[in-house]
Amino acid sequence: MESVIVRDSAIMSGAPTFRGTRVLVRTLFDYLEAGHSLERFLEGFPTVTRKQALQALEEAKESLLASH
Repeated sequence: MESVIVRDSAIMSGAPTFRGTRVLVRTLFDYLEAGHSLERFLEGFPTVTRKQALQALEEAKESLLASH
């Protein structure tokens, strides 16, 4: 499965973004950390799909758990 998270030096200075958007993945984590719902994030960033957001969370989880 192709990652929904990309790093491209030409987009947002190479910070991780959702594929096909200029939305920083960090923004999703900031929303959740602040206590906002996934729905609120998706409303604010309509170029990111629910599927992309959930896959990004899954990729982050797998990355974290793989290091232990």
